[in-house]
Amino acid sequence: MSKLKIAVQKSGRLHDDSMKLLKDIGISIDNGKDQLKASARNFPLEVFYLRNGDIPQYLRDGVVDAAIIGENILVEKGKDIQVAEQLGFSKCRVSIAVPKNSVAKTLQDLEGMRIATSYPNTVNQFLNAENITANLHIINGSVEIAPNIGLADAVCDIVSSGSTLFKNNLKEIQVLLKSEAVLAVSPSISSESQAVLERIQFRIQSVLNGRNSKYILLNAPNDKLDDIIKVLPGMKSPTILPLAKEGWSSLHSVINKGQFWEIIDELKANGAQGILVCPIENMVV
Repeated sequence: MSKLKIAVQKSGRLHDDSMKLLKDIGISIDNGKDQLKASARNFPLEVFYLRNGDIPQYLRDGVVDAAIIGENILVEKGKDIQVAEQLGFSKCRVSIAVPKNSVAKTLQDLEGMRIATSYPNTVNQFLNAENITANLHIINGSVEIAPNIGLADAVCDIVSSGSTLFKNNLKEIQVLLKSEAVLAVSPSISSESQAVLERIQFRIQSVLNGRNSKYILLNAPNDKLDDIIKVLPGMKSPTILPLAKEGWSSLHSVINKGQFWEIIDELKANGAQGILVCPIENMVV
């Protein structure tokens, strides 16, 4: 069987999150220090460790079949490349920031100013749409220091927690786009590699469903079951089992992690007791 060639960022948070995802979907990688590529021991997969900004071209040229890459990089360098899956981790945003004492308070104030960035295509497209003209200085790395050394009046870069902006005395004034890790696919992927990729996608979807859900067990009086079932839609419907105590039942279901506390409050208000909540490792739907 042909091996699927997948690219990941060679270092940093996206690398760590990508390798964790591969581990969570049951793929064991012989990942030695400073390797350029490594093969999986238990799956037809070969991992290439590349610079994030180089990955779109490797996909376009068919050197790799797929990649785990930041959405922001595809917007900048790979708009022609298909996204197969949103992965929900390594979230960030691409934002314009200015010194805290800058006269620029709004996007329109950037007219005629100098903006340092590693994302010239993204910035140009955004500014053109807003009918704003600015002078771009393209910098690879350490963009945030540009205003402090007099190179630029503003910066445009990725922002996660905002701590780097804070350390450099900068403040955000405009978010251009929000980004997360995605599974991207080469335009020239073969049918055989596509079949392997679909197996990986199935596993990824199961893991992501599990991460976004919680398993819930509770006890409730039978005369409250109808009200509680309305709160617990479950995957299809809750599982209901009779308890030894007459007039009571146990309900088992799955709830969305993002709605967890709201659902718990409603369950308590409707008579649920002994509520247990457990994490889900994988969820095959």
